[in-house]
Amino acid sequence: MIPELPHPALHASHSGVWIALPDGETRAIGRGEAIRIAADTPVLLLNAPLVAQRLGYGDLSGLDLLELWAFLRPAQFMVPTPKGLARATGLAPPDTDAGVAPFLREAAAAMLALCDGDWPEREGAWSGAQALSRLRWPWVPLLSGRIARPARDERWLFSKLPEWEEQASRPAPRIVTLHADDVTARLDRLTGKGAERREGQRAFAEAASTAFAPRDMRDAPNLVLAEAGTGIGKTLGYLAPASLWAEQADGPVWVSTFTKALQRQLGHETERLFPDPAERKHRVVTRKGRENYLCLLNLEDALQGGFAGRAAVLAHLVARWAAYTADGDMVGGDLPGWLPTLFRRNGSTALTDRRGECIYAGCPHYRKCYIERAARASADADIVIANHALVMVNAARGRETTTRPTRYVFDEGHHLFDAADAMFAAALTGQEAIELRRWVLGPERNSRGRRRGLSARLSDVASYDEQGGRAIADAVQAASALPSEGWLQRLNEGEPFGPLETLLATVRGLVYARDEKGAADAGYGLETELAEPSAELVEAAGPAGEALDALVRPLVALGRRLEALLADAPDWMDGAARARVEGAIASLGWRAETVGAWLALIARIGGPADPDFVDWLAVDRIEGREYDIGLHRHWLDPSRPFAKTVLEPAHGALVTSATLRAGGDWDVADARSGAHHIARAPGHFAASSPFDYAAQSEVLIVTDVKRGDLSALANAYARLIVAAQGGTLGLFTAIRRLRSVHARIADRLAREGLPLMAQHVDPIDTGTLVDIFRDDGRASLLGTDALRDGVDVPGHSLRMVVLEGVPWPKPTVLHAARRMAGGGKDYDDRVVRAKLAQAFGRLIRRADDRGAFVLLSAAMPSRLLSAFPEGTPVTRLTLDEAVLRAQRLSSGGDMVQEVHEPTRPA
Repeated sequence: MIPELPHPALHASHSGVWIALPDGETRAIGRGEAIRIAADTPVLLLNAPLVAQRLGYGDLSGLDLLELWAFLRPAQFMVPTPKGLARATGLAPPDTDAGVAPFLREAAAAMLALCDGDWPEREGAWSGAQALSRLRWPWVPLLSGRIARPARDERWLFSKLPEWEEQASRPAPRIVTLHADDVTARLDRLTGKGAERREGQRAFAEAASTAFAPRDMRDAPNLVLAEAGTGIGKTLGYLAPASLWAEQADGPVWVSTFTKALQRQLGHETERLFPDPAERKHRVVTRKGRENYLCLLNLEDALQGGFAGRAAVLAHLVARWAAYTADGDMVGGDLPGWLPTLFRRNGSTALTDRRGECIYAGCPHYRKCYIERAARASADADIVIANHALVMVNAARGRETTTRPTRYVFDEGHHLFDAADAMFAAALTGQEAIELRRWVLGPERNSRGRRRGLSARLSDVASYDEQGGRAIADAVQAASALPSEGWLQRLNEGEPFGPLETLLATVRGLVYARDEKGAADAGYGLETELAEPSAELVEAAGPAGEALDALVRPLVALGRRLEALLADAPDWMDGAARARVEGAIASLGWRAETVGAWLALIARIGGPADPDFVDWLAVDRIEGREYDIGLHRHWLDPSRPFAKTVLEPAHGALVTSATLRAGGDWDVADARSGAHHIARAPGHFAASSPFDYAAQSEVLIVTDVKRGDLSALANAYARLIVAAQGGTLGLFTAIRRLRSVHARIADRLAREGLPLMAQHVDPIDTGTLVDIFRDDGRASLLGTDALRDGVDVPGHSLRMVVLEGVPWPKPTVLHAARRMAGGGKDYDDRVVRAKLAQAFGRLIRRADDRGAFVLLSAAMPSRLLSAFPEGTPVTRLTLDEAVLRAQRLSSGGDMVQEVHEPTRPA
């Protein structure tokens, strides 16, 4: 019994519901009784949204231990499960579901006991609790008597954050040549004395070093494409020459990834380069897009009344975190990924700059801004850990032109094509247009928040320039023609307002008229080629184009006036004002470029097709509910603008991946990396994985699960997971089938004591789902493409990957165009092999891993088996036989060596 906790604790899982009462009694209860108790009595919970989902009671609230942890230990990692909570509090974890409820009371008491001492994050806790008391946060009564008022007033967040300082621009990197012996010596230092000598890693490091050689021709970088199988150690293999070049040339190397998981892994690996934390903080910087970072001005607005209710509680918890975070990164940084999900959709995105409304030096927190600090730190760093999207955005429209890197390493290089496809695309849709309207006009009617329009952001600057002020007024007037709040409802009612909404209404009508999917595929979006447009669409395009032209002209004029203002350098323009004007110019250029792309799309209506692009019309839907409508344009080959924008200006680049060729030849890798579009031929390097796939893994192709039979599919997943006793990653090509299978098997697995989580089902972010999966060897996880590409779970926690079927590409307009240009069926095969190779790559991550890759498809063509590592045993068998094989995985038994089909057919 814990007398200081007057509240019962409630725990719900797929196998039942339990309550632990203050008098020490613990008992199982029904869902109805649990809902009644939770509605009448404050209860202790762990992850309230998850418990609410399992009870079927969306309004569930209580004292969530995760919220208490976020308040007491901000910026500290914890897996949000009973096991993770036990580890964090130093308690013994509960052995059964029935033991979780009393454990929650014990854990709550242990966490509250922190307040009795001087814990590391004590500063700010008292004032934070006072602010939360006004919001009636349920933990405040239990905290208020424990957190003593400090002897002196606590420094508030905005006064305690450090300021960055201006520095002289870094000189251009020196011209240096790396010597092979030096690269090898650096690699030996990174791997450590006594480490096993890996010839593949040494050869990879030597090949990677050629990307750092001096450039011989303008617009012709030293490009190296290197496929390094899993286990080669490619991270240290390229960090060796990269760090050596940065040291000798005094220039930064940008290491770009596709997933946040690899970014975090790279951050850990750089500890070998710079063991001293202070030096590492200076020499290694992680960069992400500005939408990932906390905006201090938005936070201040939220704390001062811009947020209400639960969203305001989130803002105060984020403020606690902001005082202790390493870098202010809210997405993948040290903010717990589960924290925003506890508040559902209330406020987390409004705390970042997702609309490009930053006022730069006009912000009172500019000198403390996390984004600006990261940008300046990266200019002086040796290694900058970035991502593909940020690299492309900076190259295309970044403000940091004087510090643009000359050397890149693109890890997870097989994703470059897709990243470029997203970056260089254009979409004139209702959602995009209304965002532009908000950016220009600012808040309208009763909208809340700090959002400012163009006039408010630049009024003081433009007041010094009459033509600039006139351009702002013209832009504001023109933006009123863009779609506004309620546009989608007006379209559904047949009453569009303005030329853009009329265009979108006509697009919607034409898409439905040409729809061939019908009711059989009512859950998904619809699309049709932008070819042979109707007379109505051509007629609507004219006024829409005129409206956009009326908007882009003042935006361009304003940008030019601001550029002239910079050139004139009036007396009032100090460094801060100059930075603000430069930021405004960059933002205006981005928006003008966007509207220019929309005009090109509209010009396509009734005009000739451009062979470099694929254009189509679409109605986007989720489960039959429309959420956007518009025109889309993608490059037929997005590696072309990537090569022009990123590769050509660089002096050297390494593109590497474990599946760069995806079972094909180098021509595939060249085409998807942009190598075909630069003047100098790339270098090629390949090293096979050192793993013994014949002994460590097998591919099982199940032949008796009927395609389209959801009951049979669910039964197959359940039987395989039970046989392997968890440790299964289940991959799906459609969210609808994932949800259907999860609903059918979750309770069954719970009765076996096997936890099951699912992306798109559980109210938990993907990164946290992977953390939970990694932490529990009996858990299984269902997901889609994000899990196929971004999961790194070595060891016994992941011992089986189950794929619902051959991941054939969706027959979209874009895919059809690329298929026709890329060789028809051969193009499809390349896409499928790449997906299969990535999915299989989740299985064996280190030398002692064992596992099975199960494909539930009798229609798996033998020609696609080259996607798997050479020597991997492949067997076609029944589900019953696959279940027997899976049973061996639970005990870590050896793989079955019998092979019914070779991996690589002659």
